[in-house]
Amino acid sequence: MLYWLTDYSDMWGFLNIFRYITFRAGGAFFTALIFGFMFGKPLINLLKRRQKNGQPIREDGPESHILDKAGTPTMGGVLILGAVLVATLLWARWDNPYVWMVVLVTLGFGLIGFADDYSKVSQNNTKGVSGKTRLALGIIIALAAGWWVQLHHPGALAGQLALPIFKDVLVNLGWFYLPFAVVVIVGAANSVNITDGLDGLAIMPVMIAAGTLGAIAYAVGRVDFTDYLGLHYVPGTGEILIFTAGLIGGGLGFLWYNAPPAAVFMGDTGSLALGGALGAIAVAIKHEIVLAIVGGLFVVETLSVIIQVLYFKRTGKRVFLMAPIHHHFEKRGWSEPQIVIRFWIISLVLALVGLATLKIR
Repeated sequence: MLYWLTDYSDMWGFLNIFRYITFRAGGAFFTALIFGFMFGKPLINLLKRRQKNGQPIREDGPESHILDKAGTPTMGGVLILGAVLVATLLWARWDNPYVWMVVLVTLGFGLIGFADDYSKVSQNNTKGVSGKTRLALGIIIALAAGWWVQLHHPGALAGQLALPIFKDVLVNLGWFYLPFAVVVIVGAANSVNITDGLDGLAIMPVMIAAGTLGAIAYAVGRVDFTDYLGLHYVPGTGEILIFTAGLIGGGLGFLWYNAPPAAVFMGDTGSLALGGALGAIAVAIKHEIVLAIVGGLFVVETLSVIIQVLYFKRTGKRVFLMAPIHHHFEKRGWSEPQIVIRFWIISLVLALVGLATLKIR
């Protein structure tokens, strides 16, 4: 919205600064951060009043969770979504199709998560909305997003899968690109959801991944950068940096209250929304495979669940002491802060590996 101030830059030259994506991204970051600090405590107090018993805790989870996390309110993802939405609407260009696609995917998955959280809290159990319903709604949102980017990608890139490291290599998926986009977006949403099991565990890797994808989006949206790095040019994606900057600012504001011991959980409201956002960004900037590298922690968490389930059904035995894998390390005696910080480090390393793919061509 503030970009419109550039219409008056002929009269007031200093308003020309609003043309620069990097300046507006900085504004989005601080807007979201301030939003988080301003509304975090009031939101937590409201959630505590509305949720007498807090988020229901799984009885088959680690024993310490039943004692330590009981009574903690959920739906804290509303704080992140509010911060991101306000920051993006204030600082991004409203005529950019990629920004709207990412925003609507984020809100769509956020609504699915909100319905699931509300069902759990109101019924005081861990069932929530059925998995089939959540999956079906997620597929519909992801299909719409995939169709939308197909319309707005340059003709030479529509329906194509770009491979990292290999310069100018594209794999034509044709109409199979739509189901592929669904797998990326829905898979990312559910992977972050699975990872969100300890205080602060999911939000920092999400911010790291968002920052990495935001930097790539900025590079992919500039023809001089794409020429130098040998990337595929997708005009307009640079504006996504503003969304990711807002996500990082809102995430930090939330982490202030979610750091161990958490005063609030993001719930499915936050985890599904943020995961969906990462998937949507990757699809928009043609870096779906790089997302699997940058978000490698989420991939490992998801694989640990799949492996555990399949192996148990086949043999009746378990590969891990408990899945997802962060619970396995809890069972092995790692403290919660140890697991969280070490997983943060892993996420940062994977992000650097993902960024390295831009230069290795």
